Amino acid sequence: MNIESILNYAIEREASDIHLSVGRPASVRRHGEILSIDDHVLSAEETETLAREITSEEQRKKVEEVGGIDFGFSFGTSARFRVSCFKKQGTYAMVLRQLPFKFYSFEQIGLPQQLAGLLSRPRGLILVTGPTGSGKTTTLATMLNYINQNFAKHIITAEDPIEFVHPHQKSIVTQREVGEDVPSFSEAVVKALRQDPDVILIGEMRDINTMESAIRAAETGHLVFSTLHTTGAARTVDRIIDVFPSHQQTQIRIQLAATIVAVVSQTLIPRLDGKGRVCAFEIMIATPAIRNLIRENKTYQITSEIQTGAKYGMKALDDHLKDLYQAGIISYDGMIEVAQDPRELEARVTKNAPAKH
Repeated sequence: MNIESILNYAIEREASDIHLSVGRPASVRRHGEILSIDDHVLSAEETETLAREITSEEQRKKVEEVGGIDFGFSFGTSARFRVSCFKKQGTYAMVLRQLPFKFYSFEQIGLPQQLAGLLSRPRGLILVTGPTGSGKTTTLATMLNYINQNFAKHIITAEDPIEFVHPHQKSIVTQREVGEDVPSFSEAVVKALRQDPDVILIGEMRDINTMESAIRAAETGHLVFSTLHTTGAARTVDRIIDVFPSHQQTQIRIQLAATIVAVVSQTLIPRLDGKGRVCAFEIMIATPAIRNLIRENKTYQITSEIQTGAKYGMKALDDHLKDLYQAGIISYDGMIEVAQDPRELEARVTKNAPAKH
């Protein structure tokens, strides 16, 4: 089996990931479950051959030197993949994430249309958060594509690696790959400020320097997008502030309160009908009341503010999960497993209540 047949197999079955590792058959993750493609157990020679089919000599040299490399590549006109190629116990292994090859609308991924109104803002910070594999990249791509289609802006991205390729539309799009075009996310933001940007996407806020750069860029008149591996708006705000030394936290709280526009927190849950997964969102819009809670270090009150903020376009994660369950889209167990407050949600939902179809 060559890499082309494995990629085609994954595309045809709408698998999210491909796993190639010595000692077990080539496998795919489909609707959250890992399944073997066949019974053939891969050898060290075979995984290295598969790796050679999609890596350059320079990339393999980097794998040998530092133990691994991440990159994106297009498979003809069929799909695009993000690849992590690495060494384990002296052998090659790869994990390939299949990326959507087209852009989705707000309706298609379930984002409320009110969020589109925030994308015309001249400045501020919009964060998309959630665990690995929760669809953050797709949500960000949807937002950037909306800006690209509707506004004449200069969009600069710093990504590791580049996943969605954005063609120039109404906007000019400059995509830079960390490790190839620029050494780090924080350096990319510093350099971007000299390149006449309107919109800056930072693939991930991994460290204090990147967070500082993102907040500064949002303060100085740019719309900034980024991601964090947090769940929920309150935890996201706390995570950013906690990264900074205690003597800086009051100042960061003030800056964050002034710049934050929205936090979209998301998770994917298997559909009850077996047709893939559905995204559940928590959406926080930075109203004056929420900005005040951030400033005054009362982030524990943000969730209740979200619960009562429907008129501003806000939605609590547990409320969205409840809606999905009652609509017959997800199971009761699926709902409870990812709930922020499972006990409180259990109290609000009758397990055997008839679902609305």
